[in-house]
Amino acid sequence: MRLRPALYILDAVMRLKQISGLLVVGSVLGLSACSSVVTEGSSAAAGVAGTALAGKVTNNAAVATGIGLGVQAAARAGVQYEQRQVHGEAQDAIAKAAGGLAVGAVANWQIRHSLPIEDNERGRVTVSRVIASQGMSCKEIVFSVDGLVDKASKPTSEFYVATICQAGPAWKWASAEPATERWGALQ
Repeated sequence: MRLRPALYILDAVMRLKQISGLLVVGSVLGLSACSSVVTEGSSAAAGVAGTALAGKVTNNAAVATGIGLGVQAAARAGVQYEQRQVHGEAQDAIAKAAGGLAVGAVANWQIRHSLPIEDNERGRVTVSRVIASQGMSCKEIVFSVDGLVDKASKPTSEFYVATICQAGPAWKWASAEPATERWGALQ
């Protein structure tokens, strides 16, 4: 029995989703700790896979190009989503370490990422000032990135300024601008 064109395209799209998901996971696990390689590698692999699949779906070059670009965009979006999750984990670790500190106190922080697309890092954090008004409780913090977790190396500290605010019982990252240099556009 031959599938109608609409069902054939729907089947192809479902296969593309499965392939792009596998490409993202494979790229993340195979190329851990180098986010630019992960991003570009998964994008290129998705483009190749999309082109191969498109060749089986249609002989129309415009449709094949659209399928290939769609798969590539889905793979890139998947990797960027995972990078945002990893950056959020690091921000939460820093905010948690700083949340209970008084002005001038210093604490250590470290992060062991659940997905190994970036290095596990460690550093110090201090509160430079408290910003509180009418039920809002925030702190300006200065944090350092001193090196990699489990690596005995001479620390080379890099310092950043950020703002955290209390959200219920937890402290959460509240600034975008200071994080741009450290994490790029993917906060």
